[in-house]
Amino acid sequence: MTDHDRRDLGLLLLRLGTGGVLVAHGAQKLFGWFGGGGIEGTGKAMESMGYRPGRVSAGTAGLAEAGGGALLLLGLATPAAGAAAAGAMAGAAAVHAPRGFFAQEGGYEYAASLGLAATGLAVAGPGRLSLDHALGHVVDRGWMVPAALAVTGAATAVVVGTRNRRLAREREGRQEALFEEVR
Repeated sequence: MTDHDRRDLGLLLLRLGTGGVLVAHGAQKLFGWFGGGGIEGTGKAMESMGYRPGRVSAGTAGLAEAGGGALLLLGLATPAAGAAAAGAMAGAAAVHAPRGFFAQEGGYEYAASLGLAATGLAVAGPGRLSLDHALGHVVDRGWMVPAALAVTGAATAVVVGTRNRRLAREREGRQEALFEEVR
């Protein structure tokens, strides 16, 4: 087995594992499969986490996970697929960050790992065992990597920043209400 063969097989395995997990998580959000809440239940959960409107947030996160994951599985449009999945995982990591790093404590470890794997695939490319390779890399050009990551990074920063500001305002409002009750 040549070094190229090993690299391509490794990228295929990483794409299949990462993409498969992302598809399953997206299907939970979109369709309620695998014990998920579907759009309705996930929308309510997203609202409680500060992502509003909840149904739109659930649909967007579900599409980024399921769509990005499916494209990673296939090795198609890898820069955009990896960036979309990484953006969704950054949003998930923001929810879990207050609980620390480790997943057993409810931390962001799992979301960060999936996001970094998706980003790594966006940067490294899908390898020769992919649809991108079979199609001559028409949707996997070098310039697409920084473009996809920059657009996704900017959009994620806006969404997570808006959520964090909203949650801070809500906390301040609750503290003021408690202060008024005491007075």
